[in-house]
Amino acid sequence: MTGWRSQATEPLSAQTVRDEAWKRIGPVRLDRVVPERDALVLHHWLTHPASASWRMTDLGLDEVLAYEQRLAAATDEHAWIGRVAGRPAFMVETYDPSRVLLAGLYRARTGDVGMHLLVAPPEGPRLHGLTDAVMAATMRFCFGTLRAQRVVVEPDVRNTAIAAKNAAAGFRVVREVDLPGKRAALSVCTRDDFAASRLGAATTHEDAR
Repeated sequence: MTGWRSQATEPLSAQTVRDEAWKRIGPVRLDRVVPERDALVLHHWLTHPASASWRMTDLGLDEVLAYEQRLAAATDEHAWIGRVAGRPAFMVETYDPSRVLLAGLYRARTGDVGMHLLVAPPEGPRLHGLTDAVMAATMRFCFGTLRAQRVVVEPDVRNTAIAAKNAAAGFRVVREVDLPGKRAALSVCTRDDFAASRLGAATTHEDAR
């Protein structure tokens, strides 16, 4: 977001999904990525064929470690690892879209937070409701811990599954923009948009410190 610096310097947010359909999934927690600790699992996720849209499938472990170390040292973008019931299950990247990736491509506002979300490729049948729970927890994390006024995303226009998930969280497509490797659907979601969405209306949360 414009003038954004993350307020989170330690594990801050345990987003607890309370909806009846998601109770079996367990608590969802986001903590800062520690590159030396998390690089191995992130390398497995990022190089999996299901993660091809991240364009990192050919990276070696050392390259993923270096990438995460760069994010850990940055002031305008950060990486977070998400755990569901204590187990690593997803990664979130947050960034200042006025300075990173979207600089000069849209009219940024104070309080904008850019977001990327990667759910771990399933080792077996995916747990029903997991992606919805993770998406809802990530949005609450952005609006809560990171104090976003709007969340900004830029998925590939060809990715209809992501488009549907974003719409379920309240995102509205602003316009299409050209980014490295893709034509992107620049989309934004305000606090009110999320609260009125299917995912926002279906869950509540509490922070655990």
